[in-house]
Amino acid sequence: MRGGTSRGPFFDEADLPADTATRDRVLLAAMGSPDKRQIDGLGGAHPLTSKVGIVRRGTAPGVDLDFLFAQLQPDKDTVDTTPNCGNMLAAVVPFALETGMAAPQGETTTLRVLTRNTGMQCDITVRTPGGRVDYAGDARIDGVPGTAAPITINFLDTAGSVCSGLLPTGNVRDVIDGISVTCIDNGMPLVMFKASDVGRTGYETAAELNADVELKARIERLRLACGHAMGLGDVSGKNYPKMTLIAPPRAGGSLCTRSFIPHVCHDAIGVLAAVTVGTACVLPGSVCDGIAVMPEGLTKTVSVEHPSGEFSVELGIDPENPQSVTRAALLRTARLIMRGEVMIPDSIWKGPQP
Repeated sequence: MRGGTSRGPFFDEADLPADTATRDRVLLAAMGSPDKRQIDGLGGAHPLTSKVGIVRRGTAPGVDLDFLFAQLQPDKDTVDTTPNCGNMLAAVVPFALETGMAAPQGETTTLRVLTRNTGMQCDITVRTPGGRVDYAGDARIDGVPGTAAPITINFLDTAGSVCSGLLPTGNVRDVIDGISVTCIDNGMPLVMFKASDVGRTGYETAAELNADVELKARIERLRLACGHAMGLGDVSGKNYPKMTLIAPPRAGGSLCTRSFIPHVCHDAIGVLAAVTVGTACVLPGSVCDGIAVMPEGLTKTVSVEHPSGEFSVELGIDPENPQSVTRAALLRTARLIMRGEVMIPDSIWKGPQP
């Protein structure tokens, strides 16, 4: 399934090995990792197309579905279930409805989903006219061709998804490794800093930044230092924190970004990264202060510019505490691409045994 600007196979948890180590070997074989082309599997030779969704019926009161996200890498043998993925999250309810794991409710269906990676919950609404998922519509998201039916994701509690809290260092701004940064986690651990502080404009293309060996080495050094400051320990083998260069908007948005995930510059920006960036924009004293162009009012639509367009996040601000974000909602799309069986070598797993 495509979920937002990402893609990957979705599995019913019951169809996978219960043992985590065996499950991970199965997922690696299914995707064709490690191999930069993923020629022997379903992967698309890019981190955005090397993702897996695992779904089951909800096990906690009030929760309809449990979702486990797995990030694989084309050329590595890692299966990381630590971070969230808001793009793949958009495909969870369509998958459950397509497989009969959940039942449609009417013209639209809203289900509560628990992301097992971090314990985050959200309400996801999809169109289900006539009891079937409707994928056709007029909603457009940058990074995906054409239009599709809108899928609304309303996040219920995202602060401190991986870290100890929204501001894991205890500060809205720090100077780490000689650079002024905001370390923040409102759904995705991010390190945000001005592109100008590393000698770049922030308007470079993703290809230009990916070819910038000097910059990538500088960013990784900063990432390692910030990982310790954020209480994450040694992050050299982890997919987080993500690194986000910021610059003043230049296409009518709120802020211009270039996001590394964490070593490859994203052609767009992740869903939860956009939520976290938007949150930083409303925090007085963050690195966004004085750069971001923000609307007035307690409900703010933050337009996050990225290499292939923009991503709008709607944030609700607590009137009693202007630094507190009470609600984060956004729009995504998804599509069922195929259904069937993926073959796994017998040497890895022989499949469910009678």
